Amino acid sequence: MRGPSASRAALRFVLLLGAVSLFADLVYEGSRAILGPYLAALGAGAFAVATVTGFGELLGYALRLVSGRLSDRTRRPWPITISGYAVQMAAVPLLALAGSWPVAAALIVLERAGKAMRNPPRDVMLSHAASRIGYGWAFGLHEALDQAGALLGPLAVATILALREGAFRLAFAALAIPAALTLSLLALARLVHPRPEHLEVGPTHLDTEGLPRAFWVYLGAAALVAAGSADFPLLAFHLQREGVFGATWIPVLYAVAMGASGAGALAVGRLFDRHGIRVLVPLTVVTAAYAPLAFLGGPWAATLGAALWGLGMGVHESVVPATVAPMVRPGRRASAYGIFTAGYGLAWFLGSAAMGALYGASVTLVAAFAVALELAAVPLILAVRVPPRRAADRTTEPGR
Repeated sequence: MRGPSASRAALRFVLLLGAVSLFADLVYEGSRAILGPYLAALGAGAFAVATVTGFGELLGYALRLVSGRLSDRTRRPWPITISGYAVQMAAVPLLALAGSWPVAAALIVLERAGKAMRNPPRDVMLSHAASRIGYGWAFGLHEALDQAGALLGPLAVATILALREGAFRLAFAALAIPAALTLSLLALARLVHPRPEHLEVGPTHLDTEGLPRAFWVYLGAAALVAAGSADFPLLAFHLQREGVFGATWIPVLYAVAMGASGAGALAVGRLFDRHGIRVLVPLTVVTAAYAPLAFLGGPWAATLGAALWGLGMGVHESVVPATVAPMVRPGRRASAYGIFTAGYGLAWFLGSAAMGALYGASVTLVAAFAVALELAAVPLILAVRVPPRRAADRTTEPGR
């Protein structure tokens, strides 16, 4: 497929998968907005909340090693992607039936495992389309739609809790509706685009066999950012315990964070295509302020801190696949995503566990720990050498 029609098809594919992600995020981000208070209501403490959510992230990212490798070996990304979404969309509504925090914890981990299964093959399919329209733009657009769902989900949950205070189970059960829409749109995407690899433009990549040095340097930077990013359930636990926000307002705060995340991803995606990875440097410095604002401030400071937290997460999560894609040839891309996100998840788990342990000693220590790790990533970002990638630069297509 060549020319303008190929670019239009690529954009349609990105938008369709973006719609899938919108409803999927509405489901699982809606649930994550109330996991902290829900686990607390079931009897979990701060360390348990931080460890459960951190371990869920660890396992979820580690399993991407398996799904990424499997996708590269089988060259069949769709079955793996669909299976992962099915597991994830089933786990969240089942939280309504959890009778204890260990049962809820098991479902939280299962949801993360489902996400792990589907992300590497899905991101590879997106990267094929992104080679046509710009890596930063494609992944930024997808992340913006993704975060639109992440904004709507917490607002929907907040509405339910406002109408029926403490109705956590009803909120989880209601998320079965967007879960069904997610799977329906995914089936449509599979029907319309059964072979997304046909969208790929002949890529220029930095390596011919293995993973380049830039890949590992960037992984180190992303790991530091991940370790310094508190899980939102821990933030929610703190804000509710200190009386900064009540349980009804916590999902609204999460929606603010997700709105900032989506807007940031869309804007930075364009900037990434023009200027490369260094756009992350000032953003990382600014977003590091989320920790003292959220952990040490009052309502307005905590709201700004949550927005900065969301901005940092959205920007890094959209730039990661956009940066890795041109480094690695298409046949190894899913494995590269799996390796990268496994390291990212391990760092996230260790950082979350450390913050949970420090929380009992001093909230100020938690904030200082987070800021120090975020800022430590800046020199490594500066050391990454990846040229800017514009859609207009890629004029060589297969067969030409």
